[in-house]
Amino acid sequence: MKEGNFLTTTVESLLGWARKYSLFQYPFVTACCGMEYMAAAASHFDIDRFGAGLTRFTPRQADVLFVVGTISHKLAPVLRKVYDQMTEPKWVVAFGTCTITGGIYDNYAAVQGIDAIIPVDIYIPGCPPRPETILDGLMKLQKKIQREKQKWSLMK
Repeated sequence: MKEGNFLTTTVESLLGWARKYSLFQYPFVTACCGMEYMAAAASHFDIDRFGAGLTRFTPRQADVLFVVGTISHKLAPVLRKVYDQMTEPKWVVAFGTCTITGGIYDNYAAVQGIDAIIPVDIYIPGCPPRPETILDGLMKLQKKIQREKQKWSLMK
């Protein structure tokens, strides 16, 4: 190990840890999975202990987009616009069977998976997913954030 890499590695690890525990989420809730999303944030399960308790209702202040429920083709451009307005780095969590695959709505109106519209980082399966599954998906997202290489930009 070179002496010059020690400080950079330590700072990068520290930034990864800080990002991992300071997630600002934007909930894009459209269907029944919203009840389980709210249960995960309630006192019994307490999503706040994972550093993701601050819900933002503007995409410009959020870095995690929770897409919760069925997305119709009419709503797809709105979802894309919300995603585009988020600042970098940003992550997307697809929440529930209807979001991931279209669920029971195998018809012309429902999008058969939001990964056709926006890139997805974590999939949380279930109809609806249990709060424990939501917390597990959040922990997997945190591990992914911790492992990501930090992007540095030097101002000139």
